[in-house]
Amino acid sequence: MTKRFLFTSDAVTDGHPDRLCDSISDAVVDRFLLQDPYCRIVAECALSKNVLFLAARFATEATIDIPDVARGVLHDAGYHKDDFDASHCSVLTSLILMDDQVYPRLEEKDLDDHDLDLLGVRSQASLFGYACNQTAELMPLPISLARRLAVAFNQARRRKDVDALSPDCTIQVGVEYEAGVPVRIASITVIAGTVATRPLSSLALRELMIQEVMGPLLKDDPIPMDSGTEILVNPDGASPKSGPRFHSGMTGRKTASDTYGAYARHSGSALSGKDPSRIDRVGAYMARYAAKNVVAAGLAQQCEVQLSYAIGQAAPVSLAVQTFGSGILGDEVIRERLLDLFDFRLGAIIRDFNLRHLPALHREGFYRWLSATGHMGESRLALPWERTDRSPLLR
Repeated sequence: MTKRFLFTSDAVTDGHPDRLCDSISDAVVDRFLLQDPYCRIVAECALSKNVLFLAARFATEATIDIPDVARGVLHDAGYHKDDFDASHCSVLTSLILMDDQVYPRLEEKDLDDHDLDLLGVRSQASLFGYACNQTAELMPLPISLARRLAVAFNQARRRKDVDALSPDCTIQVGVEYEAGVPVRIASITVIAGTVATRPLSSLALRELMIQEVMGPLLKDDPIPMDSGTEILVNPDGASPKSGPRFHSGMTGRKTASDTYGAYARHSGSALSGKDPSRIDRVGAYMARYAAKNVVAAGLAQQCEVQLSYAIGQAAPVSLAVQTFGSGILGDEVIRERLLDLFDFRLGAIIRDFNLRHLPALHREGFYRWLSATGHMGESRLALPWERTDRSPLLR
C-alpha cells in the first residue's frame, strides 16, 4: 500500500441539475409505491433551461400526476424564479404502460422458499458494496465529509445564514492518508453559484462559509481542519453560473457521490428511478449491507462485496469478497460465512429490507431523499441496508 497519498471525493447539493433529476425520478417511484406497493416503475429525467423531459415505464393500478410530482421537486429546490421558474417551465413526458401480466403482483413476505427461488431477476448486473473503518458509518472519509458539507451548505442557505447561495453547489474534499489511514483534511473546494440578484465576491463568500458552515461542522471532528487545510471557494474568481439555466442534468450521473465517492468500485448503473424489483438498484444495497456487517464484526478494516446476477436467476451467480489484506480471516472464509448467513435472492432482499412499503412509512417520501445525502452511509432516514445486525453472527 502507498505510504502517503491524497484522495478527493465530490458531492453536490440537492439543487444541482443532476441531483434534481435523481430526486424527481425517485419522487415518482415514491408516489407510485405509496398508492400501489406492487407496481413496476422506471423513471428517468433530463433537465435543461426551462424544460424537463421525463420518461416513465410502469405497470400499476395507481393514478399519478407525474408532471405535478416533478414540479413539486423543482419548486422545493428553492431557485429564484429569475434563475429557474418551476411553475412555468415545460414538463414533457413519455409514458409507457407495461403489460401487468408480465409483471405479477407479489408480496415477497408471503412467498415460501420455493417461490423465492422462482422469482428471477429481469436484468443482468454486477453490483459492488464497500465498507471501511474510516468513519462511524463505515464509509470512506472524503465522501462522508463532502456530503455532510453539502447538506450543511444547503441548510445554511435555507436558513438564510448564507442567503446569497444558489441551490446548485459542488463540494470537493481532499483527505491525506498515511498507510491507508486518514490523517488530515488537505483541501476543501467549493464551487458555489449565487443568486443573480445577490452578487457576492469569492472572498466574502469564502469567509461567510468558513464562519457559518465549515467551522461549526468540522470543529469537533476526529480529523478537523488545520492551519494547512486549503479552502478554495470559486477559485476562478468569478461567481459561476449555476442551475438548469446554465448546465443540464440527467438521472444517474452522480453514482459515485451516491455511493463511495470513487474511493471504491460501484456498478455504474443509476440507483434512482427504479422500483424495488430492479436488481441493479437493490443488489447494490444488499452488497453494501454485507460489506458493512463484515467490517462491523471486526473481520476486516475494509471489505468489498461483489454480486453478479443473470437474467432469470433468483440468486447471484457469483459472490466475491476482497478485504485488501486487512482481514483477520481469509477472504474465502468470509465469503462462506456471508453465503451461510445472508439471503442474496432478489425476493429475499425486497422482503428483508421491506422495500415495497418504505414510502408508506415515510409519508414525505423515502427514495426521493436518498440522493440528498447518498444512498450509502449516514442519512436522514433509517436505511435498512445500513444496519449491522448480522455482525454478531459473522463473528
